[in-house]
Amino acid sequence: MIERMQQGEADVLWPGQCPLYVRTSGVTDGKPKLLPINDEMLQHLSQAIKTATLLYTARVGHAGVFRGRHLFHNHSSTALKPLTTSGKFRTYEGTLAGITAINLPAWVEKYYYEPWSTIAKIEDRRERRHAIVKRTHQLDITALGGNHHQLLKLSLTMCRATTRGKARPLNLLGIWPNLECVVHGSEALGAAGPKLRHICGPGTHFHEIYSADEGLIAAQDSDTIQGLRLLEGAGIFYEFLPLSHYHEDRLAQSSAHVIPLSQVKAGVNYVLIMSTPAGLCRYVSGDIVQFSSTTHHRLMPMGRTQLRLNTFGENVLEKQITDSLLKVCADRSWVSINFHVAPLFEKKLTGKTVGRHEWWIELEPGTVDTPTGPILSAALDKELCRHNSTYAAQRKEGVFDVPFVRLVIPGVFAHWLKHNETWDPQGQIPHCHEQRDIADGLAQLARFTKDE
Repeated sequence: MIERMQQGEADVLWPGQCPLYVRTSGVTDGKPKLLPINDEMLQHLSQAIKTATLLYTARVGHAGVFRGRHLFHNHSSTALKPLTTSGKFRTYEGTLAGITAINLPAWVEKYYYEPWSTIAKIEDRRERRHAIVKRTHQLDITALGGNHHQLLKLSLTMCRATTRGKARPLNLLGIWPNLECVVHGSEALGAAGPKLRHICGPGTHFHEIYSADEGLIAAQDSDTIQGLRLLEGAGIFYEFLPLSHYHEDRLAQSSAHVIPLSQVKAGVNYVLIMSTPAGLCRYVSGDIVQFSSTTHHRLMPMGRTQLRLNTFGENVLEKQITDSLLKVCADRSWVSINFHVAPLFEKKLTGKTVGRHEWWIELEPGTVDTPTGPILSAALDKELCRHNSTYAAQRKEGVFDVPFVRLVIPGVFAHWLKHNETWDPQGQIPHCHEQRDIADGLAQLARFTKDE
């Protein structure tokens, strides 16, 4: 049906024609899709952004963030690209962040939004980053937002290129003394977290939002309560399918188990289903969420339906994998740059085939007391047993073996991403996958520093 809309057919999913589409990241399978964006969807985004911003001011107890300008920096430019269609109807595609940026109210663009629209449209990321530095280094920036990988690169570039007096600033507060808020997405900050917090400066608040290509879903409303506040009144209707009843090839049969928001329970993993103002009806987003509270409907993104490991019946979610690695690294002052986990089958000398998880981990150069594969393997196994009772039970019964950890030289993941951007235009590698496409690709690139 969306293909018919791109040809100019009216009244398909929503009244009227739709000339604008957002290209999804395709992070689960490397196959992006095009989703419609209409005026009603732009109204949803506007309302959701306002609510998320007000939740931040309520958190900190003041509105100081509105006294300066807000700089947003993502992986992609805001430039729209024409879609090839067979008819005369003109259609365009872009990222959700880019489409939102070019549809801001005039007063927001005049008084708050940075960088200039001409800079935001620059395709080359390096060129755009340096243009932002030149444009904004003397402005009063109070909020910084966007893809956290790109924010870290921008912050490092800003500090290196800017001098106040004779000394290079230690952090962004030396350039933007009124910077108080950093808005980041719901993916775990991971290795970028400590670096980004350090370079932004002490006292800077981090404000987490949960957005998808289908809309803006939730935002942080507390520093002490776990979970993000679901944005219930912004135009999207939410339903939830217990993950235990989710079968990708039998979605029609699974629909009997779908429940409304009023019936969700805390601690249960659900597949998020959305009906949006853009005409998507009961759209299975592929996101897995878990509610930490049903009083104010706070939820935690747990990963994607296709980004979990269940080859051995362990049913491990992406968030559990990420949290386990972050905990192991934090306990030992190790810093991971990137990682990926996939199932691995090995044939022993006895002829028996043994299955296990294969971890590919890249640590920050200069890591003190660099670990070996077996040390990381045991620690990760212990953490995953703590996070996931099913994993623990399967390991105890010997269904699969202890993880196999490979430590790779710096630059392997960046090199893989450079040649496989179709997996995710945002420049992020999937942290786990049941298929070995990514793991096998890394194997072709990597030379191991230490492993089992």
